[in-house]
Amino acid sequence: MKNIKHVLLLPLLLAIGCAAPEEKTQNTIEPMGRKNFQTYCNPIDIDYTYMSHYRANNNVSYRSGADPAIVNFKGKYYMFVTRSHGYWTSDDMSNWRFIRPQSWYFNGSNAPAATVRDGKILVLGDPSGRGAVIETDNPDLGDWTTNFAVINMPNGTQDPMLFTDDDGKVYLYEESSNKFPIHGVELDPDNYFVPKGEQVDLLQLHPEKHGWERFGQDHRSDIKPFIEGPWMVKHGDTYYLEYGAPGTQWNVYADGVYTSKSPLGPFTYADYNPISYKPGGFLKGSGHGSTVQDNNGNYWHYATMAISVNFKFERRIGMYPAGFEDNGQMYVNTAYGDYPHYLPDTEVDAHKERFTGWMLLSYNKPVSTNSGLVTKDINVVDESASGYMQEQITNFSINSINDEEIRSYWVSEANNDSIYVEVDMEKPMDVKAIQINFQDFNSKIFGRPDTLKQQFTIEASLDGKSWETIADYSKNQRDMPHGYIELEAPVEARYIRYNHVYCTNEYLSISEFRVFGNGKEALPETPANFQVKRQKDRRNADLTWQPVEGATGYVIYWGIEKDKLNLNALIYGEPGYELRALNTDNGYYYQVEAFDENGISKRSEVMYTK
Repeated sequence: MKNIKHVLLLPLLLAIGCAAPEEKTQNTIEPMGRKNFQTYCNPIDIDYTYMSHYRANNNVSYRSGADPAIVNFKGKYYMFVTRSHGYWTSDDMSNWRFIRPQSWYFNGSNAPAATVRDGKILVLGDPSGRGAVIETDNPDLGDWTTNFAVINMPNGTQDPMLFTDDDGKVYLYEESSNKFPIHGVELDPDNYFVPKGEQVDLLQLHPEKHGWERFGQDHRSDIKPFIEGPWMVKHGDTYYLEYGAPGTQWNVYADGVYTSKSPLGPFTYADYNPISYKPGGFLKGSGHGSTVQDNNGNYWHYATMAISVNFKFERRIGMYPAGFEDNGQMYVNTAYGDYPHYLPDTEVDAHKERFTGWMLLSYNKPVSTNSGLVTKDINVVDESASGYMQEQITNFSINSINDEEIRSYWVSEANNDSIYVEVDMEKPMDVKAIQINFQDFNSKIFGRPDTLKQQFTIEASLDGKSWETIADYSKNQRDMPHGYIELEAPVEARYIRYNHVYCTNEYLSISEFRVFGNGKEALPETPANFQVKRQKDRRNADLTWQPVEGATGYVIYWGIEKDKLNLNALIYGEPGYELRALNTDNGYYYQVEAFDENGISKRSEVMYTK
């Protein structure tokens, strides 16, 4: 855990048309105004849009946020997200406001590109794959204009990325395919942004050499993988061309990078790939992202994370500290990536290490509710039989609410203000934050209605009899599908209770009720007898260690340099892991650590395999 040196104080601005709660307890967070948090927790809690573009085919309702393109424009951040019928802005990466632009794509933008040039934001994202660049100097209003010059690539423009170089030249990178490579071409900003010359093939997948590029859950499918979502970052004199693979619906969705001294190559594969990888934990996957520099000079990587329950393209957005090592190696730190982290304007000792050290206190703890269990059939688009998504989890019991699996969820038979969910942490703990992740069981919502909101209170108790309200969102008017609540001060409690008041959906459904903070006992022991064996298939390695008594789980780290173990995987439960994300031509270094409610152990000795 890093010490906070300074916290940027933010004014409290009340949202238009929202009344404040009548009373506030000591640790109540004002739900209707501007969040004044020092921390955030993935997935980022924005008002994700309910998808409508497939409604004519299946009439399945689900939220999604994917393929984020984020730019820093005049000190504010603008985030463009697939099919959202608008975009978000923020000045702190904590409070995100949705903008309904004055003019926009009627069918929503698809994997939009965004760049800043000459005091304007340029966007390319027509869902047809054949459209013109649009631009505005006032994104808060969104008076987007176009020159109508369609950029008509041979196979259409899929997953575009616009890059403005230091000299003002503009480049287009694009592709989303398991057949074609990532292409690049220069555009002419003085001639309606039409291409200058022919597209150049820049990079493609090599799953026979790069284990992490293999398709499927844990890279176990023989289906040909997809390459998509290019994003360009220039650092020093080097161009870093990011790309997503192998498939958006899998836990191993990731971003890799190629580097060059020229914006159109030739590009060289980075041996430390992937850069953004999160195969374990509550929310998995971290691909098709974008990297942006904040107002403090630090980099952040925004990425797509998978749910894939109601539809394979049901997704969310995560943000992670990112940057460049002294030798130019690019990194994205996803370790404990769905636990609370410090926000950009909270100063820490090292930007790379923004994890608060607040541990998960609720995992697999006894949980109870006074609601009966729903017995309805699910209304989803299930493509598991064809190998394009995992099988459905249809046990909707209350034990699904704290199993750290976003694809499982509890569904209440009732939806009224008498329902509660209670977690017994079994020991008194210092509670510091709560996250409630709502699901869309048999939802009938489409688009962006103004009625979306969740209302509830959170109570804490030491004995299960005397309760204190620690967060009052009973009059909340915000849409908070992944409601993250940072308490003003730690609360000592053994029991935490969610009291339901209202949600817009017909069914109250929660995929995870998560409690964060710290226990009061000793840290776990370092895992002993750590061993690593590279398989005959050099893309894979078997990692084993002795179980640590009382451990909640383990995190393994690896990398091609001993002091740069920038990749990781979090595992709950039993020790041992088959790592299937290695590159055949590299040797690797590895470490493992244990964690529980009290904190994190010291890491094991570093192991090496050729």
